Amino acid sequence: MKTTDFLSLGFCSNDHLCVLPFIPHDTKVKMISHSIMGGGPAGNAAAGATALGMRASFAGTVGDDPDGRQIMADFAAQGVDTSLVKIRHGATSAIAYLWIEEKTGARSCAWTREGLDELSANEIDPEAVAAAKILHLDGHNAAGAIAAAKVAREAGVLVNYDAGTHRDGMGELLELADLMICSEEFIRKLTGLSDTETAVRQVWDKYRPKVCGATMGALGSMCFDGRDFVRCPAFKVEKVVDTTGCGDLFHTAFAIRYLETQDLMECQRFAAATSAIKCRGLSGRPPSAPTRAEVEAFLSAS
Repeated sequence: MKTTDFLSLGFCSNDHLCVLPFIPHDTKVKMISHSIMGGGPAGNAAAGATALGMRASFAGTVGDDPDGRQIMADFAAQGVDTSLVKIRHGATSAIAYLWIEEKTGARSCAWTREGLDELSANEIDPEAVAAAKILHLDGHNAAGAIAAAKVAREAGVLVNYDAGTHRDGMGELLELADLMICSEEFIRKLTGLSDTETAVRQVWDKYRPKVCGATMGALGSMCFDGRDFVRCPAFKVEKVVDTTGCGDLFHTAFAIRYLETQDLMECQRFAAATSAIKCRGLSGRPPSAPTRAEVEAFLSAS
């Protein structure tokens, strides 16, 4: 494989993005537009890291079906190395359907990977993991993710865990994460607490990562490193087209900036700007996922 800085391991899919006048329930609605693009949390992270100037690789599984071929073609077009992807013969690749409300950019998602086996622990390439600077995990492919995280921790590679949904294996991943930024829903469910700041402090105290935090959508983010507790507001965007991938790119950008400076506010601002720019376009992939120059220009103007 090519030398990589950012190794993203987890879920990728072919996404059907349907822009609608409203998200229907027990009724019909005519689409305003329909697009098919690559997606998935770890898939978006890999493509987003490439856009931000990192050499990125994706590790995961696809089928040898038309959707799998399209997923691989999208990665290639976006400059993501796929030499660590396992192609499952006779399997159906993961797909997702996203309903996006035109007025607000809010979206609902339904996805499946039925019949597609995830990465096993013995399919992880330890040399590739140890050679990276960041190992990014989205909680999917639990056995492979845990094996990779153990190698990364031993090698001093930064383990970035996008903790968005409770899944099998998350307990071990929480033990292995360096950067543990959770969705507000995830960390409240994990702790049983309704106060997010208290939940963040409690989770940091239990697992002692380098950083524990929570993303709160339009309310911004908060992070704690055992010393400083930092709240960062979200940037306002004049017209939100689609929120798909905002969280994926927040985690990606935060980890990249953390390599450069351990300043929590700086990391959160950079990540918030990346997410805000992404909101202006469909999907979590380039060209909606911004370049480094676009993020820096946005921050200078803000």
